[in-house]
Amino acid sequence: MVKGAYASAWGGWSVLVLVFLGWVQSNFAWGADSLSSWNEGAAKQAIFSFVDKVSGNGSPEYIPPADRIAVFDGDGTLWPEKPLPLQLYFTINRIESMAPDNAHWKKKEPMASILKGDYSDILAGGKSASLDLIMATHWGKTTDEFEAIVDAWVSSAVHPQTQLPFTEMVYQPMVELVAYLRSHSFKIYIITEDAVEFIRPWVAHTYGISPKQVIGSVAETEFRMRGGEAALVRLQESNTIGDKKDRPVAINEHVGQRPIAAFGNSDGDIAMLRWATSGKEVSLGLLLRHTDAEREWAYDRNSSNDILDRGLVVAKKQGWTVVDMKKDWKTVYLETVAKDE
Repeated sequence: MVKGAYASAWGGWSVLVLVFLGWVQSNFAWGADSLSSWNEGAAKQAIFSFVDKVSGNGSPEYIPPADRIAVFDGDGTLWPEKPLPLQLYFTINRIESMAPDNAHWKKKEPMASILKGDYSDILAGGKSASLDLIMATHWGKTTDEFEAIVDAWVSSAVHPQTQLPFTEMVYQPMVELVAYLRSHSFKIYIITEDAVEFIRPWVAHTYGISPKQVIGSVAETEFRMRGGEAALVRLQESNTIGDKKDRPVAINEHVGQRPIAAFGNSDGDIAMLRWATSGKEVSLGLLLRHTDAEREWAYDRNSSNDILDRGLVVAKKQGWTVVDMKKDWKTVYLETVAKDE
């Protein structure tokens, strides 16, 4: 029986991730230096304090491991979303590679503009426009075929500006945070507006997250027999997960319970953080603020998309932790030493 490509990625790359996590654990023993790429400060201490409360033996706020659920936004929280969102780079690559077999795209928008390097229209349309192009360029393929395409891209694609492999364009401090929570029996989920079939192999490569723990937009599929074999074939429609109020609903449908920790980076994550921090148990809400123009990109209130404005006001009222990337992080992207291990 042929397994999907993301299963292969999960099986092979998870070994590397586990080696990395073992490196982190052996070097820091999950003590005071567990978050080694975080500077000392209120944000780091808020994380330690929360985890100590919910996992410490004898703690009056102890929460059983089965109820230690943490949910992370993807773009802008676990990896960069500027100057283009991750899935948009993948979409552009697919359009360029398919263009020779689709000559009419030279006169069809938005394909024509994309092939000329003009991404303004699709950027204006946000993630839903990117998802529409994913649907347009991948319908008719089986789920296994699409997973293989994604896996090949994730394994080889390089960011055009930093020239780093996309697998290294993840946030080292967040990799450590995910690992730290796991070491204290948290179950980690990722929620995204991106196509779940795209994100599954991506997070298997970079964060070691099981495909079952990814919540995202899902392409409609249809069962068909192809060459005597059963297959699920992608259609042109999708069930899209948005932000704001859609997120708590999607998390509840997928997970079946309220998280006690939520991590985001924009106003679109407010509803998710509100829901996660409104239970009776102790909880943690965290917003990542992009303030580092030198090492990454500086944006929040002035962003063309994924604005962080009202969230800063709500965070202060709700007691959420706001992480200042420039101030709170010693490093941004995945460190070579960790990868080599």
